[in-house]
Amino acid sequence: MTKNLPQSPQGQDGTLGFEAFRSMDRMREALAAQMTGGLSPAALALAVFDWSIHLAMAPGKRLELAYKAMTKFQRLATHMAAARLCADTPPCIEPLPGDHRFRAEGWQKQPWRFWSQAFLLNQQWWHNATREVPGVTPHHEEVISFAARQWLDLFSPSNNPFGNPEVIGKALATGGANFVQGFQNWLEDASRLAAGQPSAGTEDFVVGRDVAVTPGQVVWRNHLIELIQYAPATETVRPEPVLIVPAWIMKYYILDLSPQNSLIRYLVGQGHTVFCISWRNPTAEDRDLTMDDYRRLGVMAALDAINAIVPGQKIHAAGYCLGGTLLSIAAAAMAHAGDDRLASLTLLAAQTDFTEPGELALFIDHSQMHFLESMMWNRGYLSADQMAGAFQLLRSNDLIWSRLVHDYLMGERTPMFDIMAWNADSTRMPYRMHAEYLQRLYIDNELASGRFMVDGRPAALQNIRVPLFVVGTERDHVAPWPSVYKVHQLCDTDITFVLTGGGHNAGILSEPGSGHRHFRVALKRMADPYLAPAEWLESAAEKEGSWWLEWADWLAAQSSGPQVPPPGAGAPERGYPALAAAPGTYVLQR
Repeated sequence: MTKNLPQSPQGQDGTLGFEAFRSMDRMREALAAQMTGGLSPAALALAVFDWSIHLAMAPGKRLELAYKAMTKFQRLATHMAAARLCADTPPCIEPLPGDHRFRAEGWQKQPWRFWSQAFLLNQQWWHNATREVPGVTPHHEEVISFAARQWLDLFSPSNNPFGNPEVIGKALATGGANFVQGFQNWLEDASRLAAGQPSAGTEDFVVGRDVAVTPGQVVWRNHLIELIQYAPATETVRPEPVLIVPAWIMKYYILDLSPQNSLIRYLVGQGHTVFCISWRNPTAEDRDLTMDDYRRLGVMAALDAINAIVPGQKIHAAGYCLGGTLLSIAAAAMAHAGDDRLASLTLLAAQTDFTEPGELALFIDHSQMHFLESMMWNRGYLSADQMAGAFQLLRSNDLIWSRLVHDYLMGERTPMFDIMAWNADSTRMPYRMHAEYLQRLYIDNELASGRFMVDGRPAALQNIRVPLFVVGTERDHVAPWPSVYKVHQLCDTDITFVLTGGGHNAGILSEPGSGHRHFRVALKRMADPYLAPAEWLESAAEKEGSWWLEWADWLAAQSSGPQVPPPGAGAPERGYPALAAAPGTYVLQR
């Protein structure tokens, strides 16, 4: 009865399944992803089942939770009784650091104080309920705790127009006009979303006019990159040029935003010849591009071009986020092959070990990985709208609920600024490359374990001998600084590690002269003992100001000699003519 079935390409036994049947599964998952924001319902269901069945089998944990519920009720009742007698009674529970929902003065008055205190105690109880349940898989514990927090935030009194004293005060002051304006704001956002247009206000930040305005020329272009060489701003420059490898998940000009906070403009002003990669925005036709294509056509092609334009000089290479991870792979492969073209290596908020990648790992397991593959298989790439669900949930109070209150309930608009406009200028990622990235780095952690192969040889980070300058940021949700710090365990070379304030983007954009900047820095020489992150934090002295100054001094110390006249734009005689003015054409692709 089976003789008329199509034959499996892997053999007549069909042990690997028929591709047509697999396609049916992928199509179903791709359709489901449109309703879930790219989050796998199976992954969440597994976590809920793991947690609930182990909680049901743990009578001691359930008694503990009952006891804690009773004590929290007593705390709330005692607090409310004391507050009736003395209005200055301190709260019985404080919000978590970074939670500013209940900071306004109106929340200190009744009945809003009671509601906020009850909510925070309930939030604390659910944290206890989802943690330390005997037998639950650690990953599932993280997922269920995160999901419970998101569900609770949905019912926060701050999101209720009748339970938020700030909204009520605004409604009384405006006669309800804030709700009318809020509806108009929502209508504008919904229409822009339906039309595939960026957020309101982004039109005030035009690439090449308002942002990405540092003068330069595109001196090389292939299918994947444009290489920009920036015009010198000083009469002489340091001998070694600087190559910047940005992440391809967003446009490169996060490092060349407005003139006052452009890292590229700052480096040029410090007397460096600066090159930067601008990645192509891939389409469905690029679905089969691999991670090695990004290494070869990206990092290695850029190095070849720079060697032709500035011959005889080594290169200071700097990578940001995914670009830093790719650069570390390229540097390790170069070290194995005896390629000594790098003078130094700088990694900005870039991970090389993915065992503890932070909350982003909540959305990366085998179930979620299969779900993402199906999404990318359907289109040939992963688009920004498919990634939006995960990234917004990581900072839901800032990116979802605070916006709901501010824009739609208060009827106000947060003025658009350059980082917000850049964040709305989204990019795509090819199917095969992104699948390899998640599988080989996040799930299998091949790079840290020395199993990441390049040209049939391991790209072992231990082979890197050039000095490293590594930057982590204190509030990074994408690349937590303890994860970035793990490079100390992987590289046998001198490492200068900097921990700066801010998040994944704002911490890197730390222009000199801006207030409220601070950082910690320490050098670990190859022979020095390893310090755990907590030990390092205690031993590294805090400094005021921008870490850019520290990096500029470090780059100067790595330079080989006196400054020289700047090179010309490109090298036409060697096949690298100036093709177009910066910022080029790839950055404009939608």
